[in-house]
Amino acid sequence: MATIALNQENFENTVKQGIVLVDFWAPWCAPCRVFGPIFEKTSEANPDVTFAKVNTEDQPALGQAFGIQAIPTLMVLRDGVLLLQQAGALPGSALQRLIDEVKALDMVKIMAEIEAKEGDVSAT
Repeated sequence: MATIALNQENFENTVKQGIVLVDFWAPWCAPCRVFGPIFEKTSEANPDVTFAKVNTEDQPALGQAFGIQAIPTLMVLRDGVLLLQQAGALPGSALQRLIDEVKALDMVKIMAEIEAKEGDVSAT
């Protein structure tokens, strides 16, 4: 599966469902150029996962909205829930392990935990 270029218009709808990996990058960034082919190859091995990229030069507002201070930065979401935001390039094996771990998560349990925490916050 090819990666999707994200912008302010399509970001929210793209990250709502399923597993979504977002690579924040820039063309001038050497580590980004190293990570790009790894990200692309991993996307081909995982057609059930959405792989998306945000060019921080073209979409600075998205980078700012998520507090991106270093690139590459990888965000992992599942069913609209941000599970990980991490700066730095990953080797292919680590990226695949991360995807496998996200696939194995019990999202019903995670959503229940989120709702319980939100309930605790609103009760105070």
